[in-house]
Amino acid sequence: MTGRDGPVGKDIAKECDDAMNATPRAHLERRPSDDDQAIKSTARRVITTEQRALGLLAETIPADFCAVVQLIVGIKGRVILSAIGKSGHIARKIAATFSSTGTPAYFVHPAEASHGDLGTITGDDVCILVSNSGETAELSDIIAYTRRFKISLIAVTSRAESTLAQAADLKLCLPPAPEACTIGMAPTTSTTMALALGDALAVALMEQREFAVENFRTLHPGGRLGARLARVSQLMRGAASLPLVQPETPMSDTILEMTRKGYGVAGLMQDDRLVGIITDGDLRRHMDGLMTMTAIEVATPSPTTVPPSMLAVEAVALMNEKKIHMVFVVEDGVKPIGILHIHDCLHAGVV
Repeated sequence: MTGRDGPVGKDIAKECDDAMNATPRAHLERRPSDDDQAIKSTARRVITTEQRALGLLAETIPADFCAVVQLIVGIKGRVILSAIGKSGHIARKIAATFSSTGTPAYFVHPAEASHGDLGTITGDDVCILVSNSGETAELSDIIAYTRRFKISLIAVTSRAESTLAQAADLKLCLPPAPEACTIGMAPTTSTTMALALGDALAVALMEQREFAVENFRTLHPGGRLGARLARVSQLMRGAASLPLVQPETPMSDTILEMTRKGYGVAGLMQDDRLVGIITDGDLRRHMDGLMTMTAIEVATPSPTTVPPSMLAVEAVALMNEKKIHMVFVVEDGVKPIGILHIHDCLHAGVV
């Protein structure tokens, strides 16, 4: 039998159980060796080589950089990126960064472009082609297509005299810098510079478009990042949930309101302004004669509040600081429009 209940299945199951119960990562344990220093030295050399190249890039920003930013800001279409090999991975990442920061972008594989995907590129788009040598044969069809239909072409290359650079409308030329690998051929320094240049473009475009936190959250609605960018207004419970009473409200009715809304608190309203708050702690402090009092006699004045525009993560930090579990949300510093409970923030993944 081959199932888990058969002889063979039981043997395999036992081996799996024994492996899971073994000392974790025991096969990875090792002692320091004489090679460790050489390995670390290699790591330092590579990182230092790329660090120096990035420093050189920062000192010699390509002459067309500003023109590229202004061109992209003004287009109606998208930014189309293409490259192959290691540069292709860099181009994909740049396209992803553009798209997530307010600049619609799309990666087109050059081989697929030659077999129909050129149709994804329109006259409203801008093409950015990445090639360290500027002689990548696979990009030739895209280059010819942009020239034929007068589509703006931007080259990212290390060689200003290359075929790609000469064909392009604008050039982002990387400064001369050695690759970090021992034989000087594996794309290392060059791809690091291209990636950094792409990030610089993305951030410059963000600032030109005044791309704000609200925009970023719109494009990143999922996961922990999206939750941390949520505003109080997005997580608060609205006006219908507000436990509000007037100053002259008897405490018997106030307690009923606190119980009915389920927050364990009540806000004290006067002339459409939130002027106080009644909590369980206030009830305990006024236990003697509580039912003969009015709301204003029990309330704590000047409660902690938050505006609807505050980041939810900031509101959570404030609640933790004040050792409270909820806050009223107010407009213009006084008018209550909602209530934010710590449990709502936890449920949304803010903390």
